[in-house]
Amino acid sequence: MPEPRPPSLRLPHGVLVVASVAFVILALAALLIGTAGADTTIRNSLLRAASPTVVGLMRIVNVAGDWKFLFPATLILFAVFDRARRTWWVWIALMVAAPLAEGLLKIAVGRPRPEGPAYGFPSGHATAAAAYFGAWLYLAESLRPRVRATVRVLAIAMMLAVGVARVMLRAHWPSDVLGGLALGLALASAATVVAASSSSAAGGRAPTGS
Repeated sequence: MPEPRPPSLRLPHGVLVVASVAFVILALAALLIGTAGADTTIRNSLLRAASPTVVGLMRIVNVAGDWKFLFPATLILFAVFDRARRTWWVWIALMVAAPLAEGLLKIAVGRPRPEGPAYGFPSGHATAAAAYFGAWLYLAESLRPRVRATVRVLAIAMMLAVGVARVMLRAHWPSDVLGGLALGLALASAATVVAASSSSAAGGRAPTGS
């Protein structure tokens, strides 16, 4: 059964712009303001809620932001979505670009983690999770309405859960996580635009012959 026609690109274009602007603002704040104020307050609140049981759960959730796990998990996209299979190279490129981008931006911003000298902005786990589950958000358009809504809610929940896990596991400041989520969503939105454009171009090339 063929998938429905791809939706309007206004949403991914809009998210791409908003997420990109949000990332730039967060990066500037990380460079110029540091972690005083809201960053410290939010982090301390989450750490107070991090009981041993919660920390154990967060360690499990944390795997969903590891690009070494998510890169092979891209195969699930191909198994579920015909559109993902037709533009497979876009989604592979997305999962390669996410760790490369956050690694380079960590060096550019140069802000240390809350507990250690390693650079932390943006969070790599948050970036990878937002890129991967962001792809699910857009590709879910082809699913039945109830299934689509469920998939999208779960995708958003996983992004947020990975972000919370990174703070509770003392790996990042909250703004590191927000920066990673913004970067990952921007990359997923860009991938969606490229995939849709590629599909439209391919569909527009009608076969010729007598």
